[in-house]
Amino acid sequence: MNRYQWLVWMPRSNAGWLGVFAAALLGGYALHWSAQGAQMSWQDLLAGLPQIADFISRTIPPDLDVLSRLVTPALETIQIALWGTLLAALIAAPLSLLAAGNLHMPWPLYQGARQLFNLIRSVNELILALIFVSAVGLGPFPGVLALALHGVGMLGKFFAESIEEIDAGPIEALQATGARPLQVIVFGVLPQVLTAWIAVVLYRFEVNLRSATVLGMVGAGGLGFELLSSLKLFKYQESATCIIVIAVMVIAADLLSSRLRRFIQQGART
Repeated sequence: MNRYQWLVWMPRSNAGWLGVFAAALLGGYALHWSAQGAQMSWQDLLAGLPQIADFISRTIPPDLDVLSRLVTPALETIQIALWGTLLAALIAAPLSLLAAGNLHMPWPLYQGARQLFNLIRSVNELILALIFVSAVGLGPFPGVLALALHGVGMLGKFFAESIEEIDAGPIEALQATGARPLQVIVFGVLPQVLTAWIAVVLYRFEVNLRSATVLGMVGAGGLGFELLSSLKLFKYQESATCIIVIAVMVIAADLLSSRLRRFIQQGART
């Protein structure tokens, strides 16, 4: 008896294999077409490797004397990511209840919430940051607003999908007892999705921490502003120090969020 079982669907007829072959040809053509449109050229990449090596050589050794100057921008970047994540979660949570198909919300509210999430996600954080910079001026606040608005679209989608994957039994039991919709949500929905929501929010904070450094390049404060300034002045060793600080922050955030997720998951099992 075989210890392993092939779980992937396999064609059982010549017509089925012909369909697989046609799908493979279509996929190959799509990849070739997209490579041409993207102007992918490995020859150009190989020819440009000396320039990349030259740029890296100019950043070595990093100028560690500027570390003390980067403390405030680094903290500002963390603050931007924290508030951008918090505001996004607070707004996305109630909207996701409208966008979950298994909660049977009125069709206009359901479609409105779903399309709102799609519309928000379609606009990049950089574009949003430029819009908010023109509205409220330079500084970290437009970065917070850009991350929060974009995060609503991302978190709202994840929140709604996690609601759609819950066990319907507790909800049906509560409805059978005459529970109100708010009671169904509080006692039937939230206990099942809270752990997944927290994990997604922690992951979103990591993403926002990286995004916050990029938003600084368009005037939204943080380390990105320092990085762009050093690049414009051709101070590549200072740029290397900024990149190192950003990498350390992202690694620290990843380690912290991983531990928090494990702690939450262990608590959910007990």
